[in-house]
Amino acid sequence: MTDCILLIDKPPGPTSHDIVHQVRRAIGEGRVGHAGTLDPPASGLLVVLVGRATRLARFAAALRKSYEGVIRFGRETTTDDATGETTLAADGWKLAADDVRRAAEIVKSRPTQVPPAISAKKIGGRRAYRIARGGETPELKPVAVAIERLLVTPVPERPTDYRITVDCSSGTYIRSIARDVGREAGVPAHLLELRRIRIGPWDVAAAIAPGPDLPEMIAARWRPMREAVAHLPRVELHAEDARRFAQGQKLKTGAAPSPVAVFAASELIGIADVEDGLLKPDVVLAA
Repeated sequence: MTDCILLIDKPPGPTSHDIVHQVRRAIGEGRVGHAGTLDPPASGLLVVLVGRATRLARFAAALRKSYEGVIRFGRETTTDDATGETTLAADGWKLAADDVRRAAEIVKSRPTQVPPAISAKKIGGRRAYRIARGGETPELKPVAVAIERLLVTPVPERPTDYRITVDCSSGTYIRSIARDVGREAGVPAHLLELRRIRIGPWDVAAAIAPGPDLPEMIAARWRPMREAVAHLPRVELHAEDARRFAQGQKLKTGAAPSPVAVFAASELIGIADVEDGLLKPDVVLAA
C-alpha cells in the first residue's frame, strides 16, 4: 500500500489539502498528494496519490472530469459561487427553460473561458486569489477548455435554480460556466452547489469517505498506481532494458511518438517520451 491511489469522497467544508493531511495521518506516509483540487464548498471525488504515485499526479490531473451542480440565477458574486459578495443582482426577472438551454449551448461551444478572480491562476507570478484578496482586480486572460457536455434542467419548485451536468477537460472552472450561462441568459448567476462525480476511469461511487475508520478503509480499498496512467500507450521492457531505463538511459523503440507508460515484468517502472525512435525517460519510478 506504500505506492498507491486512493479515491476519496470529499465532503463540503474541508479543503483538498485537509483531506491529504487526513490521509497522511491515517497511513503514516509523508508523500501524499492529489490529482486536482476541489474548492472547500464542493464535494465529490478527490484522487489521492501516495508514495511514488505522487510522481504521476500530472498525468492523472489531465484526465477528463464530470460534475453535477446547481446554478442559482439572480446574483453574480466575487467568487462566482455562493461564498462571495454580490457584485450584480437582478429582481423581477423571468427565464424560460429554453432560454437557459440556449445560453448553456453557447457557453458549451466556446473553446475558452475566463477563470474566476478567486482562483489559483498565476498573473505575473502571483496567484489571482491573492491579488483579488489584496483589493486589486486580477487581469485574467481566457484559457483553452473543452466542455463536452453541459446539460441544464430546472429544479422543481425552485425557479431560481437549474441543475447542471458537465463533462469537461482538466482546467475547466464550473464556477465560470455558471457565471457565463447567466450572462448569456441575461440574468446574473453563480454556482450554488458542486459535486465531482468522475475523473477519467474513476467514479465517486467507488470512493471512501473520510472518518474515524479511514485507516481500515484505505487498507481495504487502495488501488495500484498504474491506474493513473492506464490511458497512456504501454511499452513492456525486458530485464536489461528495464535496468538501463532505471538509470535514465535512452532506448530504441518502435512506439509511436507519445508519452508512454513503461512496464517490466508487468510492473510500472516509469513514463517516457518517444522522440525520433527513442524512448526517453521522463519519470523513473525507482524503488
